[in-house]
Amino acid sequence: MMHLRVVLASMLILAITAPAYSDQAKAAYARGARAESQTHYDAAFEAYKEAYALKPKDSKYIAAYLRLRTSAAAEHVRKGLLLRDNLKLGEALAEFQRAAEIDGTNISAQQEMGRTAIMLKKQAQQGVAAAPKPESPLSKMIEEAEGPVDLEPFSDTPLTLRMTTTADNVYKTIGKLAGINVLFDLDYKPQRINIELDDIPLREALRMVAMQSKTFWRPVSTKAIFVAAEGRRKDFEDNVMTTFYLRNAATPNELQEVVNTLKGILDISRIQVNPTHSAITLRGTPDQMVLAQKLVTDIDKPKAEVVIDIAVLQVSRHRVRTLGTVVPTHTSIALAAAAPGMVKLGSLNGSNFQMGIPGGSFDFLMSDDNTKVLQNPEIRALDQEKATLKIGDRVPIATGSFQAGAGVSGGGISPLVNTQFQYLDVGVNIDITPHIHSNREVTLKMVLEVSSVTGSQNIGGINQPTIGQRRIEHESRLEDGEINLVGGILTDEETHSLSGYPWLTKIPLLKYLFGQENKDRRETEIVFAITPHIVRAEEITDENLRLIDIGTSTSVGLRRGEQKKKAGNGASQPSKPAVRGSARPQSPTPAPAAAPTS
Repeated sequence: MMHLRVVLASMLILAITAPAYSDQAKAAYARGARAESQTHYDAAFEAYKEAYALKPKDSKYIAAYLRLRTSAAAEHVRKGLLLRDNLKLGEALAEFQRAAEIDGTNISAQQEMGRTAIMLKKQAQQGVAAAPKPESPLSKMIEEAEGPVDLEPFSDTPLTLRMTTTADNVYKTIGKLAGINVLFDLDYKPQRINIELDDIPLREALRMVAMQSKTFWRPVSTKAIFVAAEGRRKDFEDNVMTTFYLRNAATPNELQEVVNTLKGILDISRIQVNPTHSAITLRGTPDQMVLAQKLVTDIDKPKAEVVIDIAVLQVSRHRVRTLGTVVPTHTSIALAAAAPGMVKLGSLNGSNFQMGIPGGSFDFLMSDDNTKVLQNPEIRALDQEKATLKIGDRVPIATGSFQAGAGVSGGGISPLVNTQFQYLDVGVNIDITPHIHSNREVTLKMVLEVSSVTGSQNIGGINQPTIGQRRIEHESRLEDGEINLVGGILTDEETHSLSGYPWLTKIPLLKYLFGQENKDRRETEIVFAITPHIVRAEEITDENLRLIDIGTSTSVGLRRGEQKKKAGNGASQPSKPAVRGSARPQSPTPAPAAAPTS
């Protein structure tokens, strides 16, 4: 009796608390949906997490929790990268740590957290003097090696000049006004030119004179330039070397695409590719290196990434109706038992025969079955990379040649001796290749297939399965979060049979007394709901779209504006103008780890 009371009390408590838990989970899910619509990913993640904790077996809450876990972690990684690019290492580390806390499977967050920690450690150690280490002569020479020479004129006052004379005199005059020395190639033969300069900066003045006199110049020291004819540029122009470490090139083909771009745009022929470290080493003029830096920055971007929610709904309905009578269709007649010799043909009558009366049954039956199968997988894919999902079984199919035998006892050969098998994926097979556009839209190239084993067929002594298949191939362009319903895969089978006595089964009411009617209808429909969620979009900044003057079609040269610096006392001081051929390129910051990140 006591045990019964405990059970009844437990059932009562469950009956009271179950609706409360359901309402709390529903309210938490609604809060998460509102927060997600307002792009408050952290709040949405916490709300979905609460709903999932209350009802961990509900597929709707599971899908929302897993989706926001991925999106919230990716958002923190993105913020951390932006902070780290602005040298806010402490705040960036906090963002990466938060991303790792939200999604422990996010490899990118863990990698960036380790790299940022290393950068913070190096930053802290910069003020600590390192112990002297023995260096080889080559290492010492490498440390002492300098980059391109930077011209430092005595005065950066704009020039006003009007002269009609040979080009060497114009160069010398400009050199005296700016406080720099001018050296000439011994083979250079100056031509007479007419130059007019009105309030022109030094570098622009030198460029205009070089253009008019068909010459080029390059700095040989901070206070001197060297002038030669344009045709001798390759003989006298300085070359520099640098290595770029690409963070997002994952394959040799992607590295080669960057190399082809640099060769085609900047006419750089000396490039060495190192796929092991995702690096390319270039040799060329300083201007080419500066422009290569911009191209690498524009091209080496992380691939866009999308999470695709797939809901596969299969609805089956089977309706059967049986109405009528199973009527007897045959009987038998036999002579009644009698003593031998007592039966005379002339005295036969109805009492001498026995006939069995067959039985019948009346059926009145109707059944209606509904079956729903729901699968809700999630695929994360990179831009232009095919993602494959297979849910189901692998069925062996005999291939190749085989010989059917007559059995072992008859000396035959088993049909399995010379037969090869391959396995077909039966179930739900999905292939999706996304292309993510810059306007938060996604083009999905999809192959959707639902197959099943519908029977078997004996071929050559081997039972081969018969595969029923429903397949769709199409492309669609969707906005971020837009649902694409793919339906219409409908199978409708209807069977109508009528059995009973001839002619009587045609009479409307009597047909159910003298016959039976059977109706069997089967309906099967499959619907796919495809929803893309962009996790990382390709960011195109104004710097990527900026036009840059790179010289002529035969000579790559960079033209930069004037820059001035002011000292602490407020007086204007001559700056180091980045003249053509004198800029020192800066390579992208190499990642601390050996493998590049994606």
